[in-house]
Amino acid sequence: MDMRSVKIGNITIGNGAKIAIQSMLNVPTADLSAVGEQLKRLSDAGCDIVRLAVPDRKAAEAMAEIVRLSPMPVVADIHFDYRLALMCIDAGVDKIRINPGNLGGEENAAKVAAAASAAKIPIRIGVNGGSLEAGLLERCGGDLARAMVESARGHIEILNRCGFDDIVLSMKSSDVKTTIAAYRLAHEEFDYPLHLGVTEAGTYREGIVKSAVGIGALLADGIGDTIRVSLTADPAEEIEAAKLILKSLDLYGDFVDIVACPTCGRTKIDLIPIANRVRDGVADIKKRMKIAVMGCVVNGPGEAADADIGIAGGDGCAVLFRRGKIIRKIPEDKIAEILIEEAHKTADEA
Repeated sequence: MDMRSVKIGNITIGNGAKIAIQSMLNVPTADLSAVGEQLKRLSDAGCDIVRLAVPDRKAAEAMAEIVRLSPMPVVADIHFDYRLALMCIDAGVDKIRINPGNLGGEENAAKVAAAASAAKIPIRIGVNGGSLEAGLLERCGGDLARAMVESARGHIEILNRCGFDDIVLSMKSSDVKTTIAAYRLAHEEFDYPLHLGVTEAGTYREGIVKSAVGIGALLADGIGDTIRVSLTADPAEEIEAAKLILKSLDLYGDFVDIVACPTCGRTKIDLIPIANRVRDGVADIKKRMKIAVMGCVVNGPGEAADADIGIAGGDGCAVLFRRGKIIRKIPEDKIAEILIEEAHKTADEA
């Protein structure tokens, strides 16, 4: 099935475009000072698209200034009150997130669809496993993934009857396996771009694991066009986690890939802080490169022969190697410093 593409401000998702990273502000939308500060931090962290909750008129009235402030496309997240959606569209947002079926009647959904069409912005239909239409789960035989897809289908039909088809879909559950199953079904049955995420994934550590498993499994299958890692944490942490997920699947463009052994009884150097220092010291390199930080000769140049540059630990020292060829021996207290220096030289030569 040919997949559609959708334009959100200056970002295109779908049909093979780069996977876009999203996050959501967690400060009051009407607090423009806090919003401006968080927008900048998220943009600096690498966020592509930002979403804000619009629970009331005060929040909707702030959206025009937020759109002006934001270095990223802005998405308004709206439930129940179609008038807030209309206000946000008038304010110039780049996308709205609604469920057309909970706007108080199809005539209200038609008003939102007409406004979005006139503004040439898409609508994300956001289905959550915990808030499906009454009776839908029972009609689907208790299959939550199928019920989420059928909920999306019903919302799509409402917008289509209103003459609107510039749609992005999401179907999130707090259960990882249900989320994966729902998105796989959606990928088979619809050609709209998919916004991936495991909702209410949890606190930083648990949420990253759930999101990496759920989002990563789908991306590895070629499913998904934009992602949001939902964490009970600072939104900037969501961006870092999303980038790590994309990098692990080689979906992030040019970046430094650090491979490091987990250490064992053969390791004779203090490898863990060395690896962390190297990670931080090469964070500014924006070129494709693989750096190996290996604890011993067993996991050394041979194991990491495809690395552009790397070290393998010895007894209080290490050997520096480039693409599997040993260059020289270096003392333990200079390992991180020299490897960072050599990595930057390699990047400059590329």
